[in-house]
Amino acid sequence: MKKCLLIAFLFAATALHAQTPQGEVKGHAVAHTVESAKAVIAGAAVVLPAGIAGKASFAGAFRDIPAATKGSVPVVVFLHGSSGLRLAAIAEWQQWLATLGIASIAPDSFGLPDRLTYTSPIGKDVYEKIHALRASEIGLAVEALKGTSWADTRHMVLAGTSEGAPAVARYNGESFLGKIIFAWSCEDNYFVQSHQTSTNKEIPVLNIISTTDPFFSAANAWIGNPLPKGHCGQALKSNARASIVLIPDAPHTLINLPAARLAVAGFLGELLPRQ
Repeated sequence: MKKCLLIAFLFAATALHAQTPQGEVKGHAVAHTVESAKAVIAGAAVVLPAGIAGKASFAGAFRDIPAATKGSVPVVVFLHGSSGLRLAAIAEWQQWLATLGIASIAPDSFGLPDRLTYTSPIGKDVYEKIHALRASEIGLAVEALKGTSWADTRHMVLAGTSEGAPAVARYNGESFLGKIIFAWSCEDNYFVQSHQTSTNKEIPVLNIISTTDPFFSAANAWIGNPLPKGHCGQALKSNARASIVLIPDAPHTLINLPAARLAVAGFLGELLPRQ
């Protein structure tokens, strides 16, 4: 019997190893310099609602915002995923926010020359260096917005997806009225040493993720968690102001799905003044 159990264990371990892909790391930089910190904001993707920078909405880099703006509006600070700002869904989502009268800024993490990139899975220690890098970009965005006339810095929300989401989940500062966590489960798994999700009960949090997220649900054979929930419910269970939205069989990038937009619009509508 013991021999059979041992064989079964070795077979299961071999099968799991066979299912785990070989990750890859490119680049080396994992901390912003003085110059790259400027580039992160200068190249940030910004969308301003109509009326702030002219009759039409403005969409472009932070460096190109017209000098003459009129009035101020609430802002969403958005941390992109590992694909960076080249993901078309981000621009589409920012344009949608503008129709709600909300400005948005997405710092460009790739303003850092030779920034480390990866194909998962890689070492948790390397992921944590990336998470620290992304967390630093929150502060850069907040400071930049304080120097503008169009950002109502009393009414800001922090959001992020995939690679950008752990930094959002962990954020415990006072600059934002709420947080939106897309495509991250707030669980211990291959992506973190430990999830370290903030337990601040005063900050409303919205978590939106697919029931079959390819990275952070049980659909991932190498998730590195024997019993993954696949959402932030456990981490946020003590926060009565937290909401979890699970979208059946949705893709990893789900920010523009109707169910996601409906949840986000309701969440922002409760937190931000209507324009």
